[in-house]
Amino acid sequence: MSMDDTDLAGLAGDVLSRELRALSALAGSVETGVVSVARRMLATPGKVVTTGSGTSGIMAERLAHLLSVCGTPAVYLPAMDALHGGMGAVTPSDLVLAISKTGRSSELTTLVSRFVRRGVDVVALTENADSEFAEAATTVVALPATPPDADPGDMIAMASTLAVGVWGDALSVVTMAMRGHTVQDVIDSHPAGGVGARGAQPGDESAQVVRT
Repeated sequence: MSMDDTDLAGLAGDVLSRELRALSALAGSVETGVVSVARRMLATPGKVVTTGSGTSGIMAERLAHLLSVCGTPAVYLPAMDALHGGMGAVTPSDLVLAISKTGRSSELTTLVSRFVRRGVDVVALTENADSEFAEAATTVVALPATPPDADPGDMIAMASTLAVGVWGDALSVVTMAMRGHTVQDVIDSHPAGGVGARGAQPGDESAQVVRT
């Protein structure tokens, strides 16, 4: 079926609207979990390790970067790399944050089970708190189920991916506030790109010490 520009613009608008509805479901339902995980991170003597597969892995990598920018040392470890020996980089002094929308990723379930067996604390972030993946972890943080129409075919991770990203953004900001990490601290560890350029400008308010 052919579609003209008006039809296509309407389709784009539908996508935007349903994704906004999916994200709005997070407000008022995940804040306690965010704070709980943030406190766990601050109490962790080692590093934070994020992991996931597929699109969840991409979001796990993004989260590790944001946490590091916001003052919490974090690294991303792809699930399959971990199963091929990379898990040796993770110790019981670390905290693992594993992400899976459905909790049906067999390799991630295996990885989480191995971590826990080795004495590593694992937080599972998922929409399926009853999955084997969730049960394998030491702690589960449940996200609201994504509306059926938010991910095309209930398969292509779109709105559910954004939900994980927004949750991670909240976690990053909360941990930043708890640590007293400042905008100046961010600039000091981010000398390149636009952030570095702004920090280099004398008199720029963004270069001042501002507590979150």
